[in-house]
Amino acid sequence: MSRTALSLATLLLLGLGSGMAGAAEPSSAAGLYDEHCAECHGKGRLGGMGPALLPENLKRTPPAKARAAIRKGLPATQMPAFGDQLGEAQIQSLVDYIFTPLPEVPRWGEAEINASHIIHNAPGSLPDKPVYDADPLNLFIVVEIGDHHATILDGDKFEPIYRFPTRRALHGGPKYAKNGRFVYFASRDGWISKFDMYNLKLVAETRAGINTRNLAVSGDGRYVMVGNYLPHTLVALDARDLSLIKVIPVTDEKGLKSSRVSAVYQAAPRTSFIAALKDIPEVWEISYADDAKPPYTGLVHDYRKDSGEILPDETMRFPVRRIFLDDYLDDFFFDQDYRFLMGSARGGGKGQVVFLDGARKVADIDLPGFPHLGSGISWEYQGRPVMATPNLREGMVSIIDMKNWQVIKRIETLGPGFFMRSHENTPYAWVDVFFGPNKDVMHIIDKRSLEIVKTLRPAPGKTVAHVEFDRYGTHALVSIWEMDGAIIVYDAKTFEEIKRIPMKKPSGKYNVYNKTRRSAGTSH
Repeated sequence: MSRTALSLATLLLLGLGSGMAGAAEPSSAAGLYDEHCAECHGKGRLGGMGPALLPENLKRTPPAKARAAIRKGLPATQMPAFGDQLGEAQIQSLVDYIFTPLPEVPRWGEAEINASHIIHNAPGSLPDKPVYDADPLNLFIVVEIGDHHATILDGDKFEPIYRFPTRRALHGGPKYAKNGRFVYFASRDGWISKFDMYNLKLVAETRAGINTRNLAVSGDGRYVMVGNYLPHTLVALDARDLSLIKVIPVTDEKGLKSSRVSAVYQAAPRTSFIAALKDIPEVWEISYADDAKPPYTGLVHDYRKDSGEILPDETMRFPVRRIFLDDYLDDFFFDQDYRFLMGSARGGGKGQVVFLDGARKVADIDLPGFPHLGSGISWEYQGRPVMATPNLREGMVSIIDMKNWQVIKRIETLGPGFFMRSHENTPYAWVDVFFGPNKDVMHIIDKRSLEIVKTLRPAPGKTVAHVEFDRYGTHALVSIWEMDGAIIVYDAKTFEEIKRIPMKKPSGKYNVYNKTRRSAGTSH
């Protein structure tokens, strides 16, 4: 039975696989798990498309909430309700089972990572020119989760150039190196793959974890940082061949409590990675500069090099600077200069604004529901920078003034949305309605008036999701998120359909130019 590989781990309090109607009903908790849960969450509860279901990964989910999630499902997620298939005693046995520690959690440390390392084509052994005539900066990678493939699409002719198999259940979006030649993929079971876009060949692979959240590539293209749910680690790899550099345990300051990694992103203007932690209310900044200094634990007003503060002199590989917060961050967004981070916690009803230079929270934002800040975009509105975010629980798009951090407008939509995109060369922003009865809707918002000016239904009854623009902002590509799906190419000015390209449940589409230039209209 096929399930979408959309990773909603940032949404899930607890996730279980799809039920199998009509199957024999086993009596043991382990049997119930194998029948109803293992497809998404993996054999042994170690994670798959969904997160690992182990006590150490359920610290923020009390048993009562787990029971309710199994019985009723979770709104705005892929977690279905099992109340019509399982009795209360069976539900309770599943809750007891997932909160029972394993006799031994499999280890995945330096030895295991090094042993998994595969070189397909040695660095420097492949030609430095593309084997095709298309513009290498106007290519898209389209992830087809229906059969675990990826397609490289020409962004001028809108024709596939090459299709290749990937690891199962890719997550977090592929990440390009700075010139766009190499792209890196992360799978939910921890495999990191490096692919040469010029030669259409795999370069190397390494398994960095058992249950992985996502990866980030440093702004200089030298390092890959991987954030894991299991084990609770960040893993630094050499971007040339994915060989291991360092495993960073993710724990609190005293080393007593460990945490999953919500997400890790590159912050190129800061020469650092930024990681938010799932189970500890902290954000970490990890410098990859050659002259990086260890963290200073005394009082510091400003961490910038030109601030005049006296900081440590010795250097350190990937030092961690802790930023302590009032609440967890399950999702976050950066301003274009990477000086401010906007984050939100699941169900918190508000967002936090963190001033990264000063390592402190500076504002709260009124954000009801569950805003998907990681899919937020920004632009200039009436002379002021604003950001816009869809909401995973409520039918709205929130527009936030990035000078005073006030919500200036909430745009009502036909249901909760997941993805929002735009481009510097278009006055429009596109947002989907991913959940609910209007999942076949795509709204188009005028960035000048903050009003919806067009609502598209390109495939009635089917899920329509995720937009990405070509490098020029003249075309918008939309996914029909079904096994018999397609990529639909629209004229970004007239909203007319130009072309429909059949694909197997195409999820994300990632334009080389927009991603490597950190376009304000897309996620980074």
